[in-house]
Amino acid sequence: MSNEVRVWVNGALVGTDEPALAALDHGITVGDGAFETCKIVDGQVFAADRHLARMDRTLAGLGLPPVDRARLQQGVDAVLAARPTIGFGRLRYTITGGPGPLGSDRGDQGQSYIVTAAEVAPYADTTAVATVPWTRNSRAATAGLKTTSYADNVIALAHAKAKGGSEAIFANDRDELCEGTGSNIFVVVEGVLRTPPLDSACLAGITRELTIEYARAAGIDVVEETLPMTVLETADEAFLTSSTRDVQPIHAIDGRELPAPGPLTTRVREAFATASAADLNP
Repeated sequence: MSNEVRVWVNGALVGTDEPALAALDHGITVGDGAFETCKIVDGQVFAADRHLARMDRTLAGLGLPPVDRARLQQGVDAVLAARPTIGFGRLRYTITGGPGPLGSDRGDQGQSYIVTAAEVAPYADTTAVATVPWTRNSRAATAGLKTTSYADNVIALAHAKAKGGSEAIFANDRDELCEGTGSNIFVVVEGVLRTPPLDSACLAGITRELTIEYARAAGIDVVEETLPMTVLETADEAFLTSSTRDVQPIHAIDGRELPAPGPLTTRVREAFATASAADLNP
């Protein structure tokens, strides 16, 4: 597997070690930007339209203009056209507030567009997770938005890894189950598949959304409901969803072992695999 990361910034392919953004870009100085991470399958982007729609929602929430799709597509085409073709990988595109002052005020020089792509190894078949002492703020201006302000996630993920987990699980400020640093979480309680609602302050994950749709189409009931954080102490099964994880069973939560994959998780994972293979842009 190649470790090469292909990088396009504001109209040109650049080396990973080459300067490409202004030092005063708002994405650097104050973390003012939005991004999307998409799965690459045989050189093509999975669920491209849904990711673009969510990017527009995030940009609107930040008060930035909607995606210039032609400009963005130029970058996507540039990183995907390089050879060899990426069989399984990650495409990430980022739009920042562009050059601006050192404070929180924005400049008027336009946004910066960054597109990267790289082959990645598939996630492990199952994983362990750990809860963290920090919370998602359900009343934050950026609640539910996919912004570049990721310091909370960096800290939480390091904490979870120190506890033996590959992902950190957050409660929100009401002590309700919320999400991971880069994933959504589902649990099975009393034979029913459940996941936190979007008003928990979790991200509206594209894979979360598709998992719900595919599961229901396969005859599996999915309930979006407020769940106490303590549900993780008693859930019979659990799994994560994200763009490159798809449906990843959880075999341990804070050291408590779970069957992985459990019977309902297996059905959901199979439904996701079948449906996603049939339509690259659902």
